[in-house]
Amino acid sequence: MEFTLLIIIIVLALIFDYINGFHDAANAIATVVATKVLSPFQAVLWAAFFNFLAYWVFGFGVADTVAKTASTMDINLVVILAGVIAAICWNLLTWWLGIPSSSSHTLIGGFAGAAIAHAGFGVVTWFKEGKDGGLPSGVLIVIAFIVLAPLLGALISYLISIWLLNSSKKSIYPKIFTLSIMAVTVWFVEKQMKYFADIEKPRFPSSEFWSVALEAHNIKWLLVAFIILSISTFCLVFSSLNIHQANSWLKKFQLLSSAAFSLGHGGNDSQKVMGIIAAAVAVYIHTSGVAQESLPDWLNVILPNDDKGIKGAMPSWIPLACYSAIAAGTLSGGWKIVKTMGSKITKVSSFEGVAAETAGALTLYFTEHLKIPVSTTHTITGSIIGVGLTKRVSAVRWGVTVSLLWAWVLTIPISALLAAITYYILSIFL
Repeated sequence: MEFTLLIIIIVLALIFDYINGFHDAANAIATVVATKVLSPFQAVLWAAFFNFLAYWVFGFGVADTVAKTASTMDINLVVILAGVIAAICWNLLTWWLGIPSSSSHTLIGGFAGAAIAHAGFGVVTWFKEGKDGGLPSGVLIVIAFIVLAPLLGALISYLISIWLLNSSKKSIYPKIFTLSIMAVTVWFVEKQMKYFADIEKPRFPSSEFWSVALEAHNIKWLLVAFIILSISTFCLVFSSLNIHQANSWLKKFQLLSSAAFSLGHGGNDSQKVMGIIAAAVAVYIHTSGVAQESLPDWLNVILPNDDKGIKGAMPSWIPLACYSAIAAGTLSGGWKIVKTMGSKITKVSSFEGVAAETAGALTLYFTEHLKIPVSTTHTITGSIIGVGLTKRVSAVRWGVTVSLLWAWVLTIPISALLAAITYYILSIFL
C-alpha cells in the first residue's frame, strides 16, 4: 500500500509539474509575443527549450528547501498526496480563470496545509536560522518573498530602464557608468566562481578548463555576467543608433532576456517538484520500515542535513523527469494568462520586454542561489510594473494589478485549506 501511494505521488507530482509549465508559460513568453518578436508557437518552443536546459545549470538548493517544508519524520504519504492534489486543483482553477497565481506557493501551501491537518502547526518548518550567518529558511521566509520577489523585480527593472534611457543620450556620463557596471560585474562574478580545486565532482576530471566552465554553479554566474555585459555593450553604442536600429537591437535582446528568464523559470519551479518527490521517498522510508540500503537505486534519495553533516543525493531520473515535464507543459502554452501578462498590466514594447525579463531572470538567479523558492509569476509581474513606472505611475493598470495581488495573498491559505480538506477525505479511505 505504501509503495503504491509513493508511485501515485510521483506521477501526480510530475502532472503538477506539467501543469506548472503551461500555467507559467506566460511568464517567459508574454512580452516576446506581445511585441511580435516571436509567434506564439515559436515563443513556447523557445521557452520550453531553455526550461529543459536549466537541468544542467542549477543545483538542488530550492528542492531541499521545499522538501523541508514539514518534518518528514512526523507525516505520512497521505499528507503529501493531499498537498499535491490540492495544488493541482488550485493551479487548474486559476489557469481556467486566467489568473497568474503562483504555482510555487500553491505547492508549498498545499504541503503545509495537509501537514498541519495531520499533526498540527508544530510539524511545519516556519522559521529556521541560517547556518554560519546565512539566510534563514522556512515557510515564513517563503511568505515574505511573496512581497519581496515582485518588489525586487520591480526595482531591478526600473533601474535597468533608467540605465537604458540615459544611455540613449549623447553624453559621456552614461558611458562611464556603463563601464563601471562592466568592471563591477566581472569582479563580482569572478569572486563567485568555483575553480578546479574547489569542485568535489568535476564533470571532466581530465580537463580543468571544461570542468570549471561547465560546473553548474559557474554556468549560472557566467550567464549573469553574459546578460549584464551584453546589455552594457548595447548601452555603450545606444546613443549612436537611430530609432529603427535601436528597436532592431532590442528585439534581438528580447530573445536573450526571455531565454534567461526561461532558464530561471525551469531551474526554480522544477526544483519544487523534486523537493516534493524527495520528501515523499523520505516519508516512505520512515513509514514503511524499509532500510535505506535495501532501496533500489532509482529510489535512493537522501535529504541533506547540515546539522549532521549529511549531504543530499538524488537519482538523476528525478531532475530529468521534472525538467522534461515542465518543458512539455510550457510547450502546451497558457494563452489566457499570456493576455494578462503581455497587455493588461501595462503596454509592453521591446524596450520594456528586455528590461522586465532581464530583471526577472536576475532576480530568479539570485534567489535560487539563496535557496529561496520564489514565484516566477510574482517576479515577472513586479518587473513589468517596474518598467511601467518609468513612463508614469498611471501607465500601470493598477486595477488589474490589485486583483493579481489578492490572488497572490490568498494562494497559500486557500491551497492550505483545500489540502487540509483533501487530507481529511483521503484519511477516511486510506
